[in-house]
Amino acid sequence: MEPSLLRGCPLFEGLSLDQLAKVAAVARRREVGAREPVFREGSRGDEMYVVLEGRVRISKELPGGGEEALSVLGPGSYFGEMAMIDDAPRSADAVAHTDGALAVIRREDLDRLMFLDKDMAYAVLWTLVRTLSGRLRETTEKLRSFFALAGPFRP
Repeated sequence: MEPSLLRGCPLFEGLSLDQLAKVAAVARRREVGAREPVFREGSRGDEMYVVLEGRVRISKELPGGGEEALSVLGPGSYFGEMAMIDDAPRSADAVAHTDGALAVIRREDLDRLMFLDKDMAYAVLWTLVRTLSGRLRETTEKLRSFFALAGPFRP
C-alpha cells in the first residue's frame, strides 16, 4: 500500500516517513460496498481499519430499539483499534455506510513492527491512549446527559 494513503490518519501522524512506509507495507486494501458489514459486535477482533475512501458507520443494536449509530467515520478515521490492545470481543458493529475502501492492519503485524521499532511503538501507543481517553470522556458526558434526563436515583 502507498504510505501517503495512511498519512492523513491521526494514529500515524507522529511517524517518520520510514516508519509510515513500514506500516503501509503490512496494510492491505479492502474494498467495501454500502451496507456491507466490516465486523459485528461480539465477533473476535485481530485487525484495525483506516478509512481510505467512503464512510463507515459504528453502531450498536439496542434491544427493542433497533440500530443506534454511535458515529459515522470518513477518510483518515480509524476504528477497531481496541483489537490491537485486548482479546475482548468487538464492542459494536462497523458497517460500510457508503461504497469505499479501508486499510486493514492485523494486530500481529503491528505488534511485530512496534517490537522492532520502539520509537514507533511509543508514538502509536501514545496516540491510542489519547484516543481512548477522549472516547471515555465522550461516553462519560453522554452518560451524564442520560442520567440527567432519567431523573434522580430512587431506591
